[in-house]
Amino acid sequence: MADSNRRHHPSTASDAPVHMAAVRARVGPAALRARVRITTCGLMAGTALVTSTLLSAAAIVAVSTRKLPPGTLPAGMRRSRW
Repeated sequence: MADSNRRHHPSTASDAPVHMAAVRARVGPAALRARVRITTCGLMAGTALVTSTLLSAAAIVAVSTRKLPPGTLPAGMRRSRW
């Protein structure tokens, strides 16, 4: 049977390298089948998104867990030891 219903995206150049991955998993009665096709530009964009998310989360954790020097608490706040 010919695959004539396949969608062609005009934004993807025909000579752009496309990376493909497939996975099949089964655990008891549950099953998973997935296929992914992505261009090199899409792969780089996804990598940049994940990297920026991880770096921003690391910065937020570093700032929120730092210990302030003595005498720098705002007025009306007390330091507690739990």
